[in-house]
Amino acid sequence: MAYVDGFVVPVPTKNLPAYRRIAQLAAKVWKEHGAIEVCECVADDVKPGKWTSFPQSVKLKKGETVVFSWITYKSRAHRDSVHAKVMKDPRFADMMNPKNSPIDGKRMIYGGFKVLLEA
Repeated sequence: MAYVDGFVVPVPTKNLPAYRRIAQLAAKVWKEHGAIEVCECVADDVKPGKWTSFPQSVKLKKGETVVFSWITYKSRAHRDSVHAKVMKDPRFADMMNPKNSPIDGKRMIYGGFKVLLEA
């Protein structure tokens, strides 16, 4: 079964064009190092919930939107291999510099997931 890294991050709406540019470069880097798929999605129908929600999970502020993303790999071992290569790629280091980032990375939620069902 495949393995997926998932991300939820708040992005200032005014920074969406800058985020898109960084996401395009990040997708290129991940895919060059072996990722199967990279997908970036901007919130369209996500409302604050009574108990929890995407906006609440990232402490969404006025003027921000939620971005939900994932990267797909062949397996956990494949993900670990790709991740190690990406972390050594100088293009990634430049993207992760907080001075250049269009997001507040401290409010990003991320993790690795075993695929339970593919349909």
